Amino acid sequence: MSTMVIENARMKALQRYDILDTPADGSFDRITALASKMFNMPIALITLVDHDRIWFKSKSGLEGVEQIDRVPGLCASAIFSKEVYLVENALEDPRTLANPLISSDFGLRFYAAAPLQTHDGHNLGTLCIIDRNQRYINREQMEMLQEMAAIVMDEMELRLAARTAIENSEKQISELKRENEALRGRLSS
Repeated sequence: MSTMVIENARMKALQRYDILDTPADGSFDRITALASKMFNMPIALITLVDHDRIWFKSKSGLEGVEQIDRVPGLCASAIFSKEVYLVENALEDPRTLANPLISSDFGLRFYAAAPLQTHDGHNLGTLCIIDRNQRYINREQMEMLQEMAAIVMDEMELRLAARTAIENSEKQISELKRENEALRGRLSS
């Protein structure tokens, strides 16, 4: 399958969740705060990779930024991985040497991201932890990050299921009202 076909399917999946540009949310904010504490990292983010941007659904330790362009963002690369995308020292990692987040004043050095994967296999974004210092995490910590990313997806799935149930209920109510009106019309004739 071509990259364009995969990306189109991924974008369709992202739109299905109707989560982009939604207000801050306590459940997601608790997850990023917990990730920051668990891994002793100054920054934790829940990101969603859109067509041309990486939007932050939740952030801990990064104020005043709601999104970044997709091009310099590491999350745009991380969504192509099924495992944790790990950069322990960005100054030495060939994947990141040209990235402006590394060479700019921001000075990113460490990045670990677990993909937010849908039940049908699309990576919508990441749960990532970031530091301006070189860091290391072990296999067990990477597994914990993946489990936390799965909890983020569980939350997103619950919201999608609730929204779908409400929409179905509204359709059923409308149909019952139409049937009721039709029945009234027949009875009054």
